[in-house]
Amino acid sequence: MIGLLKPAPDVPRLPPDRVDPEYRRLRRQLFIGIFVGYAAYYLVRNTMALAIPDLLKEYPQYSKAALGTAMTGLSIAYGASKFLMGSVSDRSNPKYFLPLGLLLSAGIMFASGTVRWIYSSLAMVVALQTLNGWVQGMGWPPCGKTMVHWWSTKERGLTVATWNTAHNVGGALVANFALIGVTLFNDWGAKFYFNAVIAAALAIGVFFLLRDTPQSCGLPPIEAYKNDYPPDYSADDERSFTFKEIFLGHVLNNKYLWAIAVANAFVYFVRYGVVNWVPTYLQTAKGFSFTQSSLGWSLYEWAAIPGTIACGWISDKYFKGRRAPANILFMGLTLVAVVVYWVNIHGPLWIDYVALFAIGFLIYGPIMIIGLHALDLVPKKAAGTAAGFTGFFGYVFGSAIAGTGVGWIADHWGWNGVFVAMVVCCVLTMVFVALTLGHTTTSGQRAELGDRAV
Repeated sequence: MIGLLKPAPDVPRLPPDRVDPEYRRLRRQLFIGIFVGYAAYYLVRNTMALAIPDLLKEYPQYSKAALGTAMTGLSIAYGASKFLMGSVSDRSNPKYFLPLGLLLSAGIMFASGTVRWIYSSLAMVVALQTLNGWVQGMGWPPCGKTMVHWWSTKERGLTVATWNTAHNVGGALVANFALIGVTLFNDWGAKFYFNAVIAAALAIGVFFLLRDTPQSCGLPPIEAYKNDYPPDYSADDERSFTFKEIFLGHVLNNKYLWAIAVANAFVYFVRYGVVNWVPTYLQTAKGFSFTQSSLGWSLYEWAAIPGTIACGWISDKYFKGRRAPANILFMGLTLVAVVVYWVNIHGPLWIDYVALFAIGFLIYGPIMIIGLHALDLVPKKAAGTAAGFTGFFGYVFGSAIAGTGVGWIADHWGWNGVFVAMVVCCVLTMVFVALTLGHTTTSGQRAELGDRAV
């Protein structure tokens, strides 16, 4: 298995007349693969959030904070895994790396829905969700690696923004599929195992779509193909770095990465502080049904698709590749939408739906921009690690706290306390993003260099 995960070797170059059609064909195929693959990861990531209302009824000995600990364990494990697996992914073949993690996650979630004695022990629940978080960390890095190897800097903004909506598609479908599963089997455990079966089937299909680098397919590097070179690009960028070079030479000494990583922690608290607790908030605080809360969840996720693409387009079109201004704009509007969601605590459901749609439309743009910025800040052979570094902060210090933290705040200070925390996080996100206002994403053409650079 270790041998399979290694990067595919370079092969002899294709004839020049075959380069363009082969690049076009494989890029379409690869985009479908990483889009479907990453969406499938979300089908088996946050299903615990959907099951918490059922668990509170069936196991009254557990509090919201106690069950939130399981989501915290998942987030911490995911954040750590995303960082460490990012460095492994930079030295691995996405064709095997991505489907393997998805199959493992599907297996864990299948067990979560079918082996009920697990829920007699909180420690077992937390352990299983934590393990799921670890294998979930195998999803983002190979997608990031694929994009930086197959799309050049000047076209990466729209590509990453469009691909980034995959987790919104998966995040929306997780509730839809769970509802179908519960309807078919009349069993809340179907929220886990029905989604798991679908994810496993998709993992097999994705395996046949993915490839490693262009060079492994007989194609030139993307920089030579598009004549679009990042600053300071050299032939050295095409070799695999050692773990020491990745961590010490390109990631841990990068001040901009640190700034956006801290910002990512705050934006993730808002993201998961809302979405992870939509079912619990709407059902326990407002008395709505699972069907009604599932619709709110879906609206939140589906709205992110046009919102994410709009954010990426605005950053390219109006801010000329500067990511921070678009990030600050969208986070400021997110703050407004969160306040509307907050003040409607005793109001009608349709206002909650509008607020959730607005938050979903706005919050995922900044998340995408931070991930894109991380890819642009380092050579492509370190891209997975850089994205994993910002993701580590997002999940360990953002999403993890939104798990136990939101439950604990709700138990002690009510939902008003939860919303105050989210408003503060919106403001702090904008503050830390502002520290990167001096950075721009630039690229240059080297007509005289061509393939000789590689």
